[in-house]
Amino acid sequence: MSVDKKPDQEEEFPFLKNGKLAKEKPHKDIRCGFWIFKGPFLQRLATEKAYVLIYGLGGCLMSMSIAYFTGTLTTLEKRYKIPTKLSGLIIVGNDVSMMITSVLAGYFIHKGHRARWIGFGYFTVIIFCLLTSSLHFIYGPGEDALKLTRQFGDYDNSSDFMSIAHKDHKLCMTTDPGCIEQDGTWVPPLVMFIGQFIAGIGISLFWTVGIAYMDDNISKEKTPAMLSISAFLRMLGPAIGYSLASVCLRVYIDPELDPLIQPGDPRWLGAWWIGFLVLAGVTFIFAFLMTMFPKELPSAKVRRINLEESGMQDPKEHKDLSISDMVRSIRRLVTNKVYMYNTFASSFYLFGYFAYWIYTPKYIETQYRQSASVATMATGAIALGFSAAGVLISGFVVSKYKPSGRAMAAWNACVDFLTVAGILCYVVIGCEGSDKLSSMAVTSADNCSASCHCEYVHYAPICSPNNDTYISACHAGCTDKVKDQLGRTLFTGCACVAPSNSTGVPNLRYAVDGACPVDCTKEFIIFLVVMCLLKLIGSSSKSTSLLISLRCIKPEDKSLALGLGGLISSLSAFIPSPIFFGWLLDKYCLVWGKTCSNKGNCWLYDTESLRYAFNLTTALFIFLGGIFNVLVWHHAEDLKIFDDEPSESNKADDKVDNIKLNTKGEDVKISEKLENS
Repeated sequence: MSVDKKPDQEEEFPFLKNGKLAKEKPHKDIRCGFWIFKGPFLQRLATEKAYVLIYGLGGCLMSMSIAYFTGTLTTLEKRYKIPTKLSGLIIVGNDVSMMITSVLAGYFIHKGHRARWIGFGYFTVIIFCLLTSSLHFIYGPGEDALKLTRQFGDYDNSSDFMSIAHKDHKLCMTTDPGCIEQDGTWVPPLVMFIGQFIAGIGISLFWTVGIAYMDDNISKEKTPAMLSISAFLRMLGPAIGYSLASVCLRVYIDPELDPLIQPGDPRWLGAWWIGFLVLAGVTFIFAFLMTMFPKELPSAKVRRINLEESGMQDPKEHKDLSISDMVRSIRRLVTNKVYMYNTFASSFYLFGYFAYWIYTPKYIETQYRQSASVATMATGAIALGFSAAGVLISGFVVSKYKPSGRAMAAWNACVDFLTVAGILCYVVIGCEGSDKLSSMAVTSADNCSASCHCEYVHYAPICSPNNDTYISACHAGCTDKVKDQLGRTLFTGCACVAPSNSTGVPNLRYAVDGACPVDCTKEFIIFLVVMCLLKLIGSSSKSTSLLISLRCIKPEDKSLALGLGGLISSLSAFIPSPIFFGWLLDKYCLVWGKTCSNKGNCWLYDTESLRYAFNLTTALFIFLGGIFNVLVWHHAEDLKIFDDEPSESNKADDKVDNIKLNTKGEDVKISEKLENS
């Protein structure tokens, strides 16, 4: 059957209704593209699968950008001399903007062109990347980096450069060398914070608007699988972001210069800015593609019209976008017990587990004495792989077996309690050798090094023949250093070291450069196994918790509910959690890298006390989240997650295949009339 459109129907989309043509809204709302970027090929992309793919990959790039910034943060601190406490405030910038924009975006963009708003959110990530990378082009590689290159050092080899350009302040000194001055500036931290703040707006749009658009344009039976697929794609972002940071930091900050030091040197500054340019370029492609999607997918429009024809939905039902109506909507949400209990459960879980997301690399380095590269790989690639698997498995199980809302809430509670049990295992998975290193915290008040002026000597551990580690040669009272036959650096005249004649020289007090070896491989592997199991189990509740939030509210409150949930999460978890656990880590610091202006960063922790305090605190908050999930289970008895007759709701998807649209809006043809429609 073919129906040609009459001239007076130029901007109307006809559907079969009781054997007659029914006029609907202009079909430009379901047409892909804009301006000159439109055509039959683009119209084929107006599908649920295409949206989930672009949305998921865009989210992957968004999480890659944030993870890349975190991976290069230590290099940025060294380059622009930023204290750790200030870098923590910079990271919180995106959470502050999310908190401000989430509710407003979720409510007022509900009736707008949501796909283009999501694309705008991707463009904010591009601005974040370009703003951050612009610091390199404004300030250059820096004097400290230039001094360590052959072109600017004017030395034939690194040994000449090191011996002439630097004095050794690690030894015991008879005069006070003074504190270390910092010549930083306030502009780079401000630019980074602004970039993070702008990126937070995009993240808010991605969550509040993107998920609501997906849920409104995809049938309820497909939503769990689509949510899991998009979550899986997003979770690849941090792993790839950390890997990209690792690759870029192996290149010197100015690739055209020839450095005199190797990447293992603590003064090495990698090309942190390259990755931001790469991410900005790739993100631009997906931001452009996202803006191509229509205001409403064709399949969703057919489903909506079917509901209106059957009387299940009022076609004239439009909310008045006003502040007073938003207040009434918020009041309706906060009195929804299932929604609020589920939101509080997520907030407590996030408060506790967000600490592992940020500080797991540091935890692995301090507790199990692993290198930064190993710790990052374990956190970013291995563990997140199990998280992605958990999301996919849970999405498959939910889509196949369609559990009730109460069953999902019960599983969420079980996940929380299993996570608490795993975290309690962290408490007992300690390394004795690592705990022993805490005893090296010898202060300058000790008699053997009291007159050595070690207060501002940086952390440079040495190992005595008795396998005792000291903070530095100064703290061990060493007065000189030599090279032995094996090329090792020996510090001699160490007043705090017991005499030894192992070198053939009687009563020689010496120590070897570097900390005493500690083997925590076994404990680290056990920790890694437990962590991967927790990632697998914990990620399985992501889609179920989100489904409960989407189904326990009215459809018109969906975007606002996501925005309100983001606001509560930011206020109760994402902003206070890094600050609180950062304070907790500093509380158990034994050795600080002091400077003239502040106490600097921490070099040595009381690992045993920190392990108990850190893990037990996180376990407490996650346990409270489990209690709230039990309350969700109690009140979710009548919660409906899926349609009663999924085959009926999918008729719209079949019907769309029989509708052909041309992009100019001149002809609309219905190729075949559905029976019993």
